[in-house]
Amino acid sequence: MAHTDHQTMRRVLRREIAGTIGLLTDEHDFRAMRRYRSFTFDDHATYLRQVEDLLKTRALQGIHTTVALFDPQEYAEYCAAKDLDPDVAAHRTRFTAELATTGPTLPYEGQPLADLVPALVDEAVRQATWEYAATLLARLGACATCGEDLGRAAFARASDLLVRILDTAPPGNRHLVCSVTGTPETLVAVLHADRTANGTPAFDEAEALEFTTVLALGLATRSPGGLVMRTTAQGAPDRIYGWRLRGDGLEPLTAGEVFDAYCTDVESGDLISPESGVDYSEPPHLGQEEGEGPRPGHHH
Repeated sequence: MAHTDHQTMRRVLRREIAGTIGLLTDEHDFRAMRRYRSFTFDDHATYLRQVEDLLKTRALQGIHTTVALFDPQEYAEYCAAKDLDPDVAAHRTRFTAELATTGPTLPYEGQPLADLVPALVDEAVRQATWEYAATLLARLGACATCGEDLGRAAFARASDLLVRILDTAPPGNRHLVCSVTGTPETLVAVLHADRTANGTPAFDEAEALEFTTVLALGLATRSPGGLVMRTTAQGAPDRIYGWRLRGDGLEPLTAGEVFDAYCTDVESGDLISPESGVDYSEPPHLGQEEGEGPRPGHHH
C-alpha cells in the first residue's frame, strides 16, 4: 500500500514539473549534431516524429512543455565557454534549460509540429532582430552637443509615434509592418494590435518592444524605410495606409503611393490586381507629429 502511495505521489509530482525540449528544426542543424556519438538519432524526419509523440504524451499527462530552438553552433560555443564536453547528453540538457530563459521559446499547446516549427523560427528571427537593432541603437552614444543618449531619445520618439498611430487608427484589428533599409541589414518588424472590448489595443509586449526598437533605429539613423498599417473590421473593407521614414519623423504616403506599393510585383515591376474589398488610403493625422506642440526625442 505504501509503495502504491509513493508511485501515485511521483505521478502527481511529475505533473508539477515543467520541461523544455531543445528542437533541431532543420536538416542542417540535425546533421551538425550527428557528429556527437551521444546523439543517437540518424534521421531528421524520424526525430521530428519522435519529438511530436513525446510532446503529445506529456500534454496528455498534464505536463507543460516549452519548446526551444536548439542551435548547434551556440551549443558548441556554450560548452567551450564553460569547459564542458559537448558530447555528453547531460550538457545538452543543461544548455536547453538555459534556453528556456534566454532563447526563443514557445509553449506546446497541442498544435501540430508542422505549425509549431515555423512559429518557433519566426520567434527566433524576431528576437535576433530586436537584439541587433538594440545593439545598433546603443552604439549611437551621446549627442556631442547636449550629451543626450541618442538611442534612448529615438526610442522615446518611436514609442510616442506608435501610440499616436494606434490611437488614430480606425476601429478593428491592426497589423503593422515597419521596415528599415539603410542599416547594414534590412530590418523588418511586425506588430499585431487587436481591439479589446473596451476599445483599447491589445498586443504582445515583446512584439511591441521589437517594433519600437526597429522604428527607433530608423529614426535615429535617418535611414530609408516605411511603416504600413492594415486594419480589419467586421462589415467594412480592410483599410491600408502608411508612412515613409523622413528625418526623425513619418511622412504620410498618398493613397496612390500605397496602391502602387501593393499592386506592383516587387521582382518584375509588373502591375498586379488589387485585392478585393481593400481600401488603399491616406493615413489619419497624427497630431503632434506635424508640429502641434512639443514632442519627445532628440531635436538637434
